Amino acid sequence: MRIILYTGKGGVGKTTISAATALRAADFGYRTLVVSTDPAHSLADAFDLDLGPEPTPLTDNLFGQEINVLEEMRAHWGEVQSYLVALFSTRGVDEVIAEEMAVFPGIEELCSLLQIRRQGIDSRFDCLIVDCAPTGETMRLLSFPDVARWYMDKLFPWERRIVTTIGPVVQPLIPIPLPKENVYSAIETLFHQVDGVKAMLTNPTLSTIRLVLNPEKMVIKEAQRALTYLNLYGYITDAIVSNRIFPAELQRGYLAEWSEVQKRYREAIQRAFEPLPIWEVPLFDREVVGLPMLRKMGEALFGEKDPTKVYFSGQVQAIRKRGKQYTLSLKLPFARKEEIGLMKRGDELIITIGNFRRDIILPRALALLEVERATLEDGVLVIRFTEVKEQGGEKDAKR
Repeated sequence: MRIILYTGKGGVGKTTISAATALRAADFGYRTLVVSTDPAHSLADAFDLDLGPEPTPLTDNLFGQEINVLEEMRAHWGEVQSYLVALFSTRGVDEVIAEEMAVFPGIEELCSLLQIRRQGIDSRFDCLIVDCAPTGETMRLLSFPDVARWYMDKLFPWERRIVTTIGPVVQPLIPIPLPKENVYSAIETLFHQVDGVKAMLTNPTLSTIRLVLNPEKMVIKEAQRALTYLNLYGYITDAIVSNRIFPAELQRGYLAEWSEVQKRYREAIQRAFEPLPIWEVPLFDREVVGLPMLRKMGEALFGEKDPTKVYFSGQVQAIRKRGKQYTLSLKLPFARKEEIGLMKRGDELIITIGNFRRDIILPRALALLEVERATLEDGVLVIRFTEVKEQGGEKDAKR
């Protein structure tokens, strides 16, 4: 099984790219399933075919599915939800409102993860293409296993032990129902399954993420931020897809100036995401809807390349914490120490190598710190961060 997740800012075309990739993989002979985890499903619209909550045949090797989050929640969260509804009802909350309050933020993402896990361990398909929600929701989805593990390790055992031990004694004395063992068992089963999803999605030979963007400033910045957080949580990105590039025949007349703007941002994309492979997809002369147009997009995107291969291994950048100090490591195999310059501006780290520049969006943990020192060790730039000692704007790093 090969798992490929597509994400990007809303409106960049990740659904059509996902659908085109799936169709291309199917044309290569792989038995392929494409699923959507976006609550605002548009995968069926891309194929111009009806899709259901179970895999629906589209071509000889291609199946599509739009995850029914309500059904998934009923299957995995039902016991817990029933308890929470009873709890809220005892406090005078309207039953309909109690039903809504019992669905905690992130449960939809969790249920989507479990569907990916289910299909990932199923031997029915060779390839699973996932059309993810826009970047923010996808980051929450992919960070959920880490949050769940912390809760299960730190709080869950104590909470379960205390409630199950003293619950029968104190229950007659308090006006709210305490959770029973079936509720804790359901939570434990649920989060163990989520932990299995993290192991699956961080296996670089099995799963990779591809970021879809357009050559626009805000879109590029969001994709940079997404790449940083994907690296932070241990997920591998193996390609960048730059969508809606103006073809040569449109780079004149009315669109000439826009084409020049695109050209600058295409160069910025190369600098920002190197050494990841960057695939460009042209703006087509009609809407990409239906199998013929999706097949045309897949051919433009991949050519003769196998869409299921892993095209980059390893992390572009790695963040580590040692004691109270954070380090960010960046591979620069051919750089020389005297060529490298470093400057931090807010949550942006600017690295210059000769006439080339690269911007990195820092996670919040590092954005609040200052650069203490940067060293080049065996082709890897290691940047050490420390707590801010003085307020200031831009700060150059020691070489």
